[in-house]
Amino acid sequence: MLDESGSAMPPAMMSLRIFAALPLSETVLDQACAEMTGVPGANWRPRENLHITLAYYGELDEPVIEELDLALGKIKLAPFELRLQGAGRFGGGDPSALWLGVEPRPALIDLARRCRKAALSLGIKMETRAYLPHLTLAYLNKDVELSRIQRFEQRLGLFKSKPFTVDRFHLYSSWARKPHTPNLYRIETEYPLIP
Repeated sequence: MLDESGSAMPPAMMSLRIFAALPLSETVLDQACAEMTGVPGANWRPRENLHITLAYYGELDEPVIEELDLALGKIKLAPFELRLQGAGRFGGGDPSALWLGVEPRPALIDLARRCRKAALSLGIKMETRAYLPHLTLAYLNKDVELSRIQRFEQRLGLFKSKPFTVDRFHLYSSWARKPHTPNLYRIETEYPLIP
């Protein structure tokens, strides 16, 4: 593209919504998807969108994403075992989402802390709320019956998935599709955890 003087213009800088997250094993995805029932008005997440967020970075420009990629690539941590357990909701008396919990493991908390620290070292502003590892199963319409949500929580209160090995994490981008449809998540980079 040329500017008014006929000189070449630099390509437009692109920004993307970015987050770091853990993928799940196929077995655990099967178990989680089997529980997506019993709450009319819940917008259940597509299987390919299920993940455990480590850090949400928001909308970043490409040069910042490249710096973040380098910083995340320096994280050294051994693989560890994890499982989903329990269930809950966000929003209290005005619920907005249903989730499966994640067993609290020091290695998981450490990995999330390092992903956050990588961003802070680059001046990226981060949420201040405490990290609560979870797997979002559904976003809720305003007219969902609270009793259905409570039954969902009771039914899955003692839920435990099969354990799975966390041997990598990903940097994802989030792309809006059509209105009222789930975003498309794309893996931008994979970071292996090495013993």
